[in-house]
Amino acid sequence: MSETGKQRGAAIDLSAVSKAYGSFRALDDISLHIEAGEFMTLLGPSGSGKTTTLNVIAGFTEVSAGSLQVGGRSVVGMPAHKRNIGVVFQHYALFPHMTVGRNVAYPLSLRGVAKTEREARVKRALDMVRMADFAHRYPSELSGGQQQRVALARAIVFDPPLLLMDEPLGALDKKLREWLQLEIKRIHRELGTTFVYVTHDQEEALVLSDRIAVFNRGKIEQVGTGRDLYDAPETLFVGRFIGDSTVLRGQSRGDGSSTALDIAGETVTAPLKHAGRGQPVMLLRPEKLAIRRPGLGRNDGDNRLSGTISEAIYLGSGSKYEIRLRDGSTAIVRSPLTDESFTIGEAVELCFRGEDAKLVADDSAADTTLT
Repeated sequence: MSETGKQRGAAIDLSAVSKAYGSFRALDDISLHIEAGEFMTLLGPSGSGKTTTLNVIAGFTEVSAGSLQVGGRSVVGMPAHKRNIGVVFQHYALFPHMTVGRNVAYPLSLRGVAKTEREARVKRALDMVRMADFAHRYPSELSGGQQQRVALARAIVFDPPLLLMDEPLGALDKKLREWLQLEIKRIHRELGTTFVYVTHDQEEALVLSDRIAVFNRGKIEQVGTGRDLYDAPETLFVGRFIGDSTVLRGQSRGDGSSTALDIAGETVTAPLKHAGRGQPVMLLRPEKLAIRRPGLGRNDGDNRLSGTISEAIYLGSGSKYEIRLRDGSTAIVRSPLTDESFTIGEAVELCFRGEDAKLVADDSAADTTLT
């Protein structure tokens, strides 16, 4: 939620919304509540339904079933231009024959805002995105990042209660994208407007969002803060899509207070109950795993699996290792920078505490291509 801005945003309620194209269901009975002033990110792979959801909210796509309210009123059947919503696309859609100032003023001109007020609003919007000195330039004279900031200014200049952003930073280089993420976060705090942001970039979602809705195959898998999704994924798909993870599969057995997996002749346990249908798997984050050379002393409570280093990557602040386990699966470990390092082909032991493992159902939906 916006901390310092006035709460001028509109709440959004999608209830049992579906969108079908013939026999294909792009959205399959999704429900989502977005608080007024919240920064909500719709995250998922290509074809998961996140952009369709954004287009439904914007009015570019009509629902096949369900209800949609913005600011407490139904907008089902309402044309896009009557919804008073700001939209920023990946492709900036600036008018090439207009200056920056005229581009930003365009929504105000359509609304019949008087010239004096129009000029004041344009200046305020350009100041907010730090582009006031470029008001007399044309889009062709701007960099990609500058054009995107102008597009953002045009979307907020008429004070919409809701701003929709469809992968707006996707065409920019990494450094510029990271800088603009912080700018968007700042602008959200200042405005207090509800932001709904679509991306397939998990890092971007974690940086920007108050909450994240993870989409897969037209459904919402989980909604929560970035910490919720990373530390406590409810499905295997979420666990694999948000951050790197190691998935351990094996024959399971449990006593009601713990679950054990037998993996190629080695046993690991987690003191957690398995909730959910299907065979359980253990999901572990890279920072929860450690590598040791065989034969070192065992710490109480440690699980150990044998493996071989298959990849070693130096990251500056530490190292990333991929370890091929006995069953042929791959574990991912991130280690802080120390004097100890491991080489490809070296035999090692993978160590972790059972309480650091998350047990989830071995859901076949998690095998969706993560692109």
